[in-house]
Amino acid sequence: MPRPERPPTPVATGLPLIDALLDRAVSVPSSVIHAHVDRLRRRNPHASPEQIIRLLEKQYLLAVSTSGGAVGAAAAVPAMGTGVGIALTSSEIATFFGASAAFSLAVADVHGIAVEDTARRRALMLATVMGEQGARTVSSEVGPISGGWARALLVNMPTATIKRVNTALTRRLLRRQAGKQGALALGRLAPFGIGAVIGATGARALGRTVVTGAQRAFGPPPDRFPRTLELAVTGPDESASPQRVLSPRREISGATTEPDERWPLPR
Repeated sequence: MPRPERPPTPVATGLPLIDALLDRAVSVPSSVIHAHVDRLRRRNPHASPEQIIRLLEKQYLLAVSTSGGAVGAAAAVPAMGTGVGIALTSSEIATFFGASAAFSLAVADVHGIAVEDTARRRALMLATVMGEQGARTVSSEVGPISGGWARALLVNMPTATIKRVNTALTRRLLRRQAGKQGALALGRLAPFGIGAVIGATGARALGRTVVTGAQRAFGPPPDRFPRTLELAVTGPDESASPQRVLSPRREISGATTEPDERWPLPR
């Protein structure tokens, strides 16, 4: 009697720390992302989708540069020591991945795409973090896609394709992006406050790569906020295209003076 097939194992880097960081990065609840975008729209009731995305970009870049600079400044304090500095750097990398995932999901929300599936979230986050290299990797795995690739990948592609894309992106990330983060980690440990400058400017540079990656992934912003959110519902057959489901978008009415909350991150 043939043995039943085992479900495929999740994509893994082989490095427990990186795997844990990536898994945590894509775990931010959709309700938190939706609420953040809604709050931004209520504070700016006349803003177009393009203007809301520009505000999201500013918030994101501020979050990652502030986090990078704070870690560099703390690591430069003599009493901290190198060991504590390395621990702080690991925390900042987690913050960078988490903020990048939240930012890409927020941009997707503005474009009318809801991303619930963990594998699709991971593909979106990895590809935007890697910028142009991420876009090329996606194209090499799924073929040419006219315009932004994010909607086709997140809504139309079967789960098997998503996992193949994730495998390719993860390998590329370890070869290229991990080296950039490693160089920044050493820079943040520099003495006399130099680490704070390297941490802030370096993290902001990486953040700009993510912003550019998101712009390429989604293409031009819509003229109006879509009336519905589009999401993919996958079934047990990983080779089948997912079912596309439309859910009513939340109505935004009236301006508000409620204060901004911190950039949404996994808890």
